[in-house]
Amino acid sequence: MTTFLQLTITGLSNGAILALAALGFALIYKATGVINFAQGEFLLIGAYAIFAAVASYGLHWSLAVLVAVVLAVILGLLIERSVLRPMIGESAVAVIMVTIGLAAVLRAIVQILFGTTPRRMPSFIPTGSVSVGDVTLPLERLFAIGLALIVMVAFSLFFTRSRYGIAMRAVADDQQAALTVGISVRRVFALAWALAAVSAVVGGLLVANITGVSAGIAEFGLVVFPVVILGGLDSILGTIVGGFVIGLLVQYTAGYISGGLSQVIPFIALVVILMVRPYGLFGEVRIERV
Repeated sequence: MTTFLQLTITGLSNGAILALAALGFALIYKATGVINFAQGEFLLIGAYAIFAAVASYGLHWSLAVLVAVVLAVILGLLIERSVLRPMIGESAVAVIMVTIGLAAVLRAIVQILFGTTPRRMPSFIPTGSVSVGDVTLPLERLFAIGLALIVMVAFSLFFTRSRYGIAMRAVADDQQAALTVGISVRRVFALAWALAAVSAVVGGLLVANITGVSAGIAEFGLVVFPVVILGGLDSILGTIVGGFVIGLLVQYTAGYISGGLSQVIPFIALVVILMVRPYGLFGEVRIERV
């Protein structure tokens, strides 16, 4: 029972980070229809921006996060304006190739600026552990779960209560109808990229605090694809559920089954869900008549 609870907390914390990364992916796809293969690099940039602000410039961690969020918003807007907007009307394959190239460019820029040597993120998330009966729970994992849940609740309130959130939902449902009521679709596209970058900053912060600051953070973004396929490409709720499911699945597999199966289990889940339910658990089923 002790092992099970420890695996569950670790899986939930990893799942919370995956859900944050997948949230940005789903935001971009839902609003713009673009499959963004550079989401992992957004996590990487967020982590290095916070690291540089704290380690190189001596900023308090709260200011460092604020600076990283501002930089992420600017980066998201620049990418949408200069890279993705000229691709409007092009084939889906062409846009996907552009995001793959964008991922390579962003990773190369980070390596040029910071090198390839892994760094240790300055500690500002509570360390230590909490004992609940015979179970010892690490504080950093509990903090990761709590922070991720706060961010996801904030995003949920934004979509359901704010003017811009409702506009994004309208554009996602029907761009032409949104245009007729005066909603700027291009502004919504830019907002989607900016918000995706912000969610990646928080995800990158949590990953770096647990694993350190290195190029390997971008690899964490690869697991985003099983998450969004499981939950549904166009479902915000699905990405959150999918993140926790994949996080728990990986951790239980690593804890109870040896042989490295945990490294591939997310992609096994991806293949299974594509075979059984191609639109994901919460994705919208679209029927096209020819």
